[in-house]
Amino acid sequence: MKNQFNTVDAYIAQFSSEIGEVLVKIRAIIRENAPEAHESIAYGMPAYKTFNKPLVYFAAYPKHIGFYATPAGHEKFATELSKYHQGKGSVQFPLHQEIPYELIAEIVKFRVEENKIKSGK
Repeated sequence: MKNQFNTVDAYIAQFSSEIGEVLVKIRAIIRENAPEAHESIAYGMPAYKTFNKPLVYFAAYPKHIGFYATPAGHEKFATELSKYHQGKGSVQFPLHQEIPYELIAEIVKFRVEENKIKSGK
């Protein structure tokens, strides 16, 4: 079981430099595509909100990166995500394969717009 951390920096620091680099890149993609997002730790992993609504979460595991964009985020990109193991609202990007950073960026952009529409802004 992972330790509980209060910041994303502390969360990332617990991993090897190889996994840490992947997490830093995912964090940068989220910040770039959702600069107004509030960053926190929720459910023991990095979490982001826009318009007071959950945007995305991510977490590292021994063999994959878990990425959580709510069911709607995964439904919109079902074709692109079909080659990865998935659960409801989650996808696993294997660490032995190239991480689809461009796809993550597209999902974040979609979720930002979706949250904006839901908030009425």
